[in-house]
Amino acid sequence: MKNNLLLIFVLITLSNVFSQENRTLNYDELIEVYNNLAKDNEEIQLFNMGASDYGLPIYLCLINAGSDSTTAFESARNSNTLLINNAIHPGEPDGVNACLNWINEWVNNGKKIKNLPVIAIIPAYNVGGMMNRSGTSRANQDGPEEYGFRGNSQNLDLNRDFIKMDSKNMFTFSKIYHSIEPDVFLDTHVSNGADYQYTMTYIASVRERMAPSMVALMDDEMLPFVKKYNQKQGIDITPYVNLKSDVPEKGIELFNDLPRYAMGYTSLFNSLSFTLETHMLKPFPERVKATEVFISGTIEWMKNSQKLIDHARQEAQKWENELSLYKYNYELTNDADSILFKGFEYDYIKSNVTGLKRLKYYEDKPYEKYVPFYRSFQALDSVMVPEYFVVGGQCKDVIEKLSANKVEFKMISEPKQIRLNSQRIVSFESPEVPYEGHFLHSNVAYQTKKENVSLKQGDVIVPTNQKNKRFILSVLTPDAPDSYFVWNSFDSYLQQKEYFSPYVFEEKAEEILLKNPKLKKEFELKKETDLEFNNSEWSQLYFIYKNSEFFEPTYFLLPVYSF
Repeated sequence: MKNNLLLIFVLITLSNVFSQENRTLNYDELIEVYNNLAKDNEEIQLFNMGASDYGLPIYLCLINAGSDSTTAFESARNSNTLLINNAIHPGEPDGVNACLNWINEWVNNGKKIKNLPVIAIIPAYNVGGMMNRSGTSRANQDGPEEYGFRGNSQNLDLNRDFIKMDSKNMFTFSKIYHSIEPDVFLDTHVSNGADYQYTMTYIASVRERMAPSMVALMDDEMLPFVKKYNQKQGIDITPYVNLKSDVPEKGIELFNDLPRYAMGYTSLFNSLSFTLETHMLKPFPERVKATEVFISGTIEWMKNSQKLIDHARQEAQKWENELSLYKYNYELTNDADSILFKGFEYDYIKSNVTGLKRLKYYEDKPYEKYVPFYRSFQALDSVMVPEYFVVGGQCKDVIEKLSANKVEFKMISEPKQIRLNSQRIVSFESPEVPYEGHFLHSNVAYQTKKENVSLKQGDVIVPTNQKNKRFILSVLTPDAPDSYFVWNSFDSYLQQKEYFSPYVFEEKAEEILLKNPKLKKEFELKKETDLEFNNSEWSQLYFIYKNSEFFEPTYFLLPVYSF
């Protein structure tokens, strides 16, 4: 009787979802539905992939990877594979429903899709956020009736965690990603920022950061096909409306998909990556439908594009292998294209609440016009790719993250001395308040210097001539925008450990200046030109101390070297 009641409950739940009602499943309901789909269909398998910070598992559903669980992941790696990530922000559950709707239609139609790629679905990535449900945390969103919360159980935004890896969720995601090595990645979201006619917008990767073959695959093959497919279904799509100013007419900017974000992370490994952003002002059923259509269009394109995809990714890996100059710190230029955009007229009217001017869109006054689209980026920095990096064995968390991302390295078995390029931080800035649990460094400057380095047992050598080359460069180049340094992995090396007592150091300081005429000249000049310095005993003595043999040589020196 209990099993029958459970089956009835699941059928009712599925009926509610598939009929496009204004609700979405909670975590327990969702996993129960996927479990039953896997039990009833040999082409569907559900795997517990590891822990979330909440304590409940993160699951992966594999469709069309065969019925043998021992070879399913090998099949996914060697096949044309799409990975869809849902509920990274559980208050944005459109993808949760859209994937179930797609599966339901596929099953009901007899599962008769020729050349179907392997479809991998993470039903709910942010498990902690899924458990924190309400109908009020997203004030501007039109449905569903109840949904999860953006932060996970640690109150982290998991779509900022793909490099720093503060969450157990991300260690599980890296396991999922590298187990199947997807060709295409879709991350499902809901967003606002302006009012316009579109229900679906999308973020594509920064082209200048991609391999040329992947740019061609995206711009010449995938996006044109998916746009036409959506149009045939009565859905227009446009690039994500990331405003340059306050309204679309003043310009739309391509979002900079840094590696901290899901799609920025996956694109480092040459997956064709997109973030789907439905418009939160549109009704939930319409948003779910638009998400399902984009997913269906992607699958339709992948069905007959395996050779194109395989060739593009092979060329991308070849391009990456031959990369001798690593460009980074990309910045949007002022060069603008134009795109045909469907928006609404607007005005600035007096607010009934504040009495001040407010922006008002008029949905009864639609327009279609060309607006500026800024999508050209240029790299502000570059560095020659080293043969290898060396990371101090004491940096256990860094080595753990490298390992989780399938970076190959060799551990040093006995002490040795070798001439390497050191990395010493010169300057950086940090915010006054934390960002995602970190005081994220910016405007980093560092110097390299060849010197003899004593390596110890347990230090690791990380060659750059390997598959995940761009990932290695992005995390071990100190001033890269999402490096391990900027995410505070090496902050303990930024604190001075030894000082001096002025009353004792006076005689030593005098002796140091007598032995170093050049330093004495610099010291006297600084006193003449810097009034604050001239009036500070501590500043003057510290200047001498810092330029002497007594100053600690490891200050601001990172435990990362290159050759």
